[in-house]
Amino acid sequence: MTDAVRPTTEDEVRDAVAGSLAGNVAVELVGAGTKRGLGRPVTAKRTLDLSALAGIALYEPAELVLTARAATTLADIEAALAANSQVLAFEPPDLGPLFGAAPGAGTLGGAIACNLAGPRRPKAGAARDHVLGVRAVTGRGEIVKAGGRVVKNVTGYDLARLFTGSFGTLAAPTEITGQVLPGGDKARTVLAYGLDVTLAVAAMTRALAGPDDVSAAAYLPQGVASRVPVGRVCDPGVSVTALRIEGPEPSVLARTESLRAMLAGFGPVEELHWHNSRKFWAAVGNVAPFAPADGADGAVWRLSLPPSAAVAATAALAAIGGAECYLDWGGGLIWLRVPESSDASHAAVRAAIAPGGGHATLIRAPDSLRAAVPVFQPPSAAVAALSARVKDAFDPHRILNPGRMYEGV
Repeated sequence: MTDAVRPTTEDEVRDAVAGSLAGNVAVELVGAGTKRGLGRPVTAKRTLDLSALAGIALYEPAELVLTARAATTLADIEAALAANSQVLAFEPPDLGPLFGAAPGAGTLGGAIACNLAGPRRPKAGAARDHVLGVRAVTGRGEIVKAGGRVVKNVTGYDLARLFTGSFGTLAAPTEITGQVLPGGDKARTVLAYGLDVTLAVAAMTRALAGPDDVSAAAYLPQGVASRVPVGRVCDPGVSVTALRIEGPEPSVLARTESLRAMLAGFGPVEELHWHNSRKFWAAVGNVAPFAPADGADGAVWRLSLPPSAAVAATAALAAIGGAECYLDWGGGLIWLRVPESSDASHAAVRAAIAPGGGHATLIRAPDSLRAAVPVFQPPSAAVAALSARVKDAFDPHRILNPGRMYEGV
C-alpha cells in the first residue's frame, strides 16, 4: 500500500518533498495520471498528487505568453487559446486514451515532463522549444525558478529545458510558462491515395522541402487508415498519405492547389477541410488507431529516426509477426504496434531500427515487461554518466520517481 499526499500550494509541495526526504521515502509524482503507464514502473511508498495545482495564472495574448499551474488540463488551456485564435505550437498529443484513460484529461505538466509533441513537430519544434520558464521543487526539497516570460532571458544553465522530458525524476513541476503562437485562420489536408511506403516517403520529403509550408505529413497504410473516423480516409480502402496546410485562407487555398498539383504525379488526390482535417490530425497525433478500444492492445512503440531510414525500418518491422505501423513527421516518427509483448519482440524492434540510427521508446506494455527491459533507448556510457551526475545535483537521494526512465534514475 502507498500513502498519498495532495498539496494545494507550491509551499506544500516543498514541505511534502522535504518530509519524504527526511524519512527517506520515495515518491511517485502524479497529476491526472493519464500517462502513468509511460516509462518504467515506479516503486514508491508515497504518491505526491499534484492535481490540485491547476489553473491558468497568467495569459497575455498580445505577448504570446501563458503561465499555468502544472496540473492544468490541456483542454482548458486550448479552450482559452482558441478564444484568441492561438495554439500551443508543439501540438501536444492526448495519449490518455492509449492507456485506457478518458480523453481530454491530460495536463500541461505531463506533456512537458514527457516532452510530447504532435504532428506539427517538424515545423514547430519539440515541447522544450516552447517552454520559457518553470517553477518546481527539486528532490532536495528546494523551490527553484528557471527561465521567465521572454525568450532571451537565460543566463547560465537552461533548467527549463533540462526539466522538460525528465519524467519527473529531477523535480516536481508546479508552474510552467510557455510561448503560444497564432493558430491560423484555416487548415486543409491534401490526401494522396494508394501509395506504398517508398512513394509516400518520397512525396512527404518533396512536400516538406517545397515552397508550400507544409505543417504536417503522415502516411497510413490501409489497415491503419481504416480505423480513422474520417470518411475520405477510412472509406477508400487504400493507404493514405496526408499533408497539412495552415494559415490565412487565401494563402491556404493557393498552397493547397500547388500541393495537389505536385501530388497528382503520385496518384489520386483528395482533400479534407477544416473540421475533418482537425479530426484526422488529432487521431494521428493521439495514436488513436492503436487505442485499446479497437480490441487489440499489444505493445506500442514510438520510433524516432531519420526520414531517409523509414523505408528500410518499416520493411524490417514487417518481419515481426502481426506488427503494424504508420508514419508521422514526414517519416521521422514511426508508431508501431506489435501483438506480443515479450523480450523477443523488444529485441526485434530495436534491431529493426539500428541500421538507420534513431531511438525506440516502449510507450505501452504490461508492467512486467516495462520492468524487465529498457523502455527508453539505452544511453551510451558517457550519456549515462552525465545523467547520473544531473540526478545527483537535483535528487541525490533518488526519492522522485525512482527508476522511471532508467534503473537508478
